Amino acid sequence: MNHPQDFHQSATVLVVDDTPDNLMLMAALLKDKYRVKVANSGEKALRILQGDPLPELILLDIMMPGLSGHQVAERLLQEPRTRDIPIIFLTAMTAVESEIQGLALGAVDYITKPISPPRVLARVDTQLKIKAAADFLRDQNDFLEQEVQRRTREVMAIQDVTIQAMASLAETRDNETGNHIRRTQHYVKLLAERLWDHPRFRHFLDDDTIGLLFKSAPLHDIGKVGIPDHILLKPGRLTVEEFEIMMTHTTLGRDAIQRAEDQLGISVDFLRLAKEIAYSHQEKWDGSGYPQGLAGDAIPISARLMAVADVYDALISRRVYKPGMSHQEAVEIIRQGGGRHFDPDVCDAFLSAHEQFRAIAERFSDSEQDMTNLLAAKHSPTP
Repeated sequence: MNHPQDFHQSATVLVVDDTPDNLMLMAALLKDKYRVKVANSGEKALRILQGDPLPELILLDIMMPGLSGHQVAERLLQEPRTRDIPIIFLTAMTAVESEIQGLALGAVDYITKPISPPRVLARVDTQLKIKAAADFLRDQNDFLEQEVQRRTREVMAIQDVTIQAMASLAETRDNETGNHIRRTQHYVKLLAERLWDHPRFRHFLDDDTIGLLFKSAPLHDIGKVGIPDHILLKPGRLTVEEFEIMMTHTTLGRDAIQRAEDQLGISVDFLRLAKEIAYSHQEKWDGSGYPQGLAGDAIPISARLMAVADVYDALISRRVYKPGMSHQEAVEIIRQGGGRHFDPDVCDAFLSAHEQFRAIAERFSDSEQDMTNLLAAKHSPTP
């Protein structure tokens, strides 16, 4: 990165004037300190400025045949690659209106003819120092922006790895494959995208939140790591006492994520949604769910989305103890659950997108090998 105090000493200055004597005078005056380019018309100046390298400063005569200095300046101001080049107008005009017009076109200074060499050198030197400092700061800002983007990508990657690691931990103990996590992620995202402009949801479902929902969804059953194997892996119906214990996975999941957030010492958006999903995805619209028995809009939106996604996947998925249900059968069960188990608008969004749900399920389907591996893992001796 060039330092501003040295940059202006190797600068290139473009002098534009239709009078040969003026060009010779300015070139002779500046050549000992700067690289000098000359143009005897506005048109030629624009051709020079189409190439590289660009000058650091332009001394521009106003009164020229063809394109005037004002017209040249106006064109330079419109081009992103030339709009930051400072312009000093050379003029015999002293009218205030002309000076106002020139400054509005981006001029940084005026030098009146006949020129005073010391004044020209002083003003050129001043403007080049200002330009060098501005370029230095711009380079620094670009570097800092790139560094922020790099650090942000690292943080996002750490979030993703953390979630996947935690979700995989739960997966090793449950009757689920890793594809269940992928499917429910995409189901939730699809529902959110369907509802983002719905009057009841658009205050919540912006692009950032939809991205966070996609990240958070894999943690919906993280609390199952705290459920004893004889209950979690039981192939038959649970007893009342066993189901009471199974229901605690929602609270266990919320509390585990909360402890992780407490250790960070700050509130983290993606963990907030993860807590909502883990704690409330078993709530039902009519209040008959658990752990709190919430009803209607009291259930977090994130959990309402996950409820539909989780139930659909549970219905169609094979387990070591049951075959999967057909897509149409699952659609009908969710249809019947609208307004009872599920938020009716979320249910409608599912029904309008159920073919896309089917496509996601097929894309991330469990292979025979997945099921064989899962069955082997459940029957392997615990170390």
